[in-house]
Amino acid sequence: MPIRAVLRGPPWCELTMITPLLNDVYAREVVMARVGHLIRRKQREIERITRMLRSLFDPAPVLAPEPGRIKRIILIGPYARRSWYEDRRTIEFSDYEFWVVVNHPLFTDDCCWQLARATIDRELGNRCAVDVEIYAKSDIRTAKAERDTFILDRIEAGITLYRATRDAPLLAHELEWVRS
Repeated sequence: MPIRAVLRGPPWCELTMITPLLNDVYAREVVMARVGHLIRRKQREIERITRMLRSLFDPAPVLAPEPGRIKRIILIGPYARRSWYEDRRTIEFSDYEFWVVVNHPLFTDDCCWQLARATIDRELGNRCAVDVEIYAKSDIRTAKAERDTFILDRIEAGITLYRATRDAPLLAHELEWVRS
């Protein structure tokens, strides 16, 4: 078999990590491989924040024409650009910046995200600053139509940590782990 045929497809690290976990496409190791350029502690923090956002999103307070779903979670900013910094002497460090895309504009309301934000602040607030911006899928479509470089450049430079069309839903035991 020619070498070129072997190199096609997902990176080798994702293949080896997915193989033992056939049913869990959204395994912890897969998310951490997506941010493999970071130190291990940062990888774990990003993976944990992603799980919290996914499991603690609460669309129940909003009456919408369709069920609330997260379509995509994107890591943007210095951690995605590989320009993050951490100076323990001056206690300065880069913020985590997450963009969450939901399926309907009504689910961008703060009441859907209060529990997720409070849990992230409680769990990680003293170690890192986390900024979460919520966008509707229609906001992204409008940005593309208007060629809004602010949004489009960040999405293109960002790292997609979760995509609903690609990744499996959280399993029941994972929901319990995050909420406990």
